[in-house]
Amino acid sequence: MAQNHVQKGDAMPWTNGTGSAVASGDVVVVSAMVCVALGDIADGEEGNLATCEVFEVAKEAPLVIAQGDIVYWDAVNSNIDKTDTNVRAGKAFAAAASADTTVLVKLGA
Repeated sequence: MAQNHVQKGDAMPWTNGTGSAVASGDVVVVSAMVCVALGDIADGEEGNLATCEVFEVAKEAPLVIAQGDIVYWDAVNSNIDKTDTNVRAGKAFAAAASADTTVLVKLGA
């Protein structure tokens, strides 16, 4: 292991300064990185965010997403879409049909 290795990087500490509580499983955007809260994080408190792995996330309806599509986080509507002007979330881990309300996303892919 390299002497300057710090950690794997699959989670990072984050201090919630949003003015609202963040619930476990909520999407949190840190700069240009889409993460998922690994536990409830009260406003002003520190918690951990997942920076990778696969999570089930709300998706825009009636959007069809193919497995492997690049997907983005729409902060206004709080869902995944395919609009490249939003923050890149990762790639679709599985396909999602028009009627689906969620999609599996591999963060950071």
